[in-house]
Amino acid sequence: MKLHFIENRWVEPAGGDSIAVIDPSDGQVFEHIARGNAVDIERAVSAARRAYDGAWSRLSAAERGRLLLKLSARLQAHQEELAQLEARDCGKPLKQARADAAAIVRYFEFYGGAADKLHGDTIPYQAGYTVLTLREPHGVTAHIVPWNYPMQIFGRCVGGALAAGNTCVVKPAEDACLSLLRVAELAAEVGLPEGVLNIVTGFGHEAGDLLVRHPDVDHVSFTGSPAIGRVVVRAAADHHTPVTLELGGKSPQIVFDDADLDALLPVAVNAIVQNAGQTCSAGSRLLVQRGIYEQVLQRLGDLFSGLRVGSAQMDLDCGPLIRHSQQERVAAFLDQARRDGIATVAQGKIAAGAPAGGFYQPPTLLRDVPPQHRLAQEEVFGPVLAAMPFDDEAHAVALANGTDYGLVASVWTRDGARQMRLARAIRSGQVFINNYGAGGGVELPFGGVKASGHGREKGFEALYGFTVLKTIAIRHD
Repeated sequence: MKLHFIENRWVEPAGGDSIAVIDPSDGQVFEHIARGNAVDIERAVSAARRAYDGAWSRLSAAERGRLLLKLSARLQAHQEELAQLEARDCGKPLKQARADAAAIVRYFEFYGGAADKLHGDTIPYQAGYTVLTLREPHGVTAHIVPWNYPMQIFGRCVGGALAAGNTCVVKPAEDACLSLLRVAELAAEVGLPEGVLNIVTGFGHEAGDLLVRHPDVDHVSFTGSPAIGRVVVRAAADHHTPVTLELGGKSPQIVFDDADLDALLPVAVNAIVQNAGQTCSAGSRLLVQRGIYEQVLQRLGDLFSGLRVGSAQMDLDCGPLIRHSQQERVAAFLDQARRDGIATVAQGKIAAGAPAGGFYQPPTLLRDVPPQHRLAQEEVFGPVLAAMPFDDEAHAVALANGTDYGLVASVWTRDGARQMRLARAIRSGQVFINNYGAGGGVELPFGGVKASGHGREKGFEALYGFTVLKTIAIRHD
């Protein structure tokens, strides 16, 4: 059984209970993790508080940065090991897991370099005063990390929190936490002081709920569903704890009739197939100008028909979904589509040799999805692309903004003026022009509006969210 990692050591769960870890590629149990309870959360938060009040606060920003750079180098040396853990735990193809391992290396490299560059300001004020601002860490930060991209999301939130001078308690998803336990162990090996980074595994409704409600937690970072996000905010509100929320999306890919289709098509496929569609920023709605709608669907259908699904180790276009209940959820969306007469343009195939018992779902392209249908409004979190036509710019914007979400959007057009009009008109945290995702972009602030959440992670902007601004006014006349 994998134990909790608290104060740089492995700690038995106080309750003695464990949770089975299932390989999504074959549905079999291959490991167990500790099931955290109130005692475990108390141990971890207390450890983080001692570290914040002690060794960590005595380090300069430059010294913190050097430790994070050392961690980045150690993670790079263990990149393949981490990728293999992530692939088996999450079921994602090896190429995706390797990209995630490279991303966490880059996150700690970026935030290691940024730690001593987080500055305050001086403010011109009345004669006889000098006014300045300081950016100070919150203190103990809690991080609820989901199962779809454990390493990437850990890197972007924990990296930023540590660079800003906070100490961290992390509760990973019970479905996928093995890579993060190894990262914490490597962090201890490079000299991160005891208690600076603590990981408690367990269920969200138990360990996770206790963590966000803890009175000694000073900031919460949560990535997950809007429903659980609301629970987290309400729980944190009891102690007025600030929360950064990233809650998913129903992101549109908007294609005008002057778009470069050769460039668009592989990007549009990858935007929904990556990680089996289990991506908060997945491009799950395809909005195509009516004059090229049939042409785009025909060409996309050919690409979808060629997609292959298999185990993580088969390293195909698409891996399994994370668990059986997720497989059932995606299947229920597709069953409703059939009942409602929504046509399937094309589907991928489960590859010969894919292990029996895996949670596989072939990528599916649907056409003429009504804008108010749940397939156009709700996050499926699977490899399902909903296509619909539009007539003009106004219609495209109305469709793009016509959901509760606002995380990511893309616009495909050669018209520069139209690019800027759409970028400004779309209500979204990120807008990509003639691309989708910009290759991940560790440096690019990420977060949403509306039901997609609030606050920003990634990039330098994240450091502002992990600090509190203090104003000091000195009178000297």
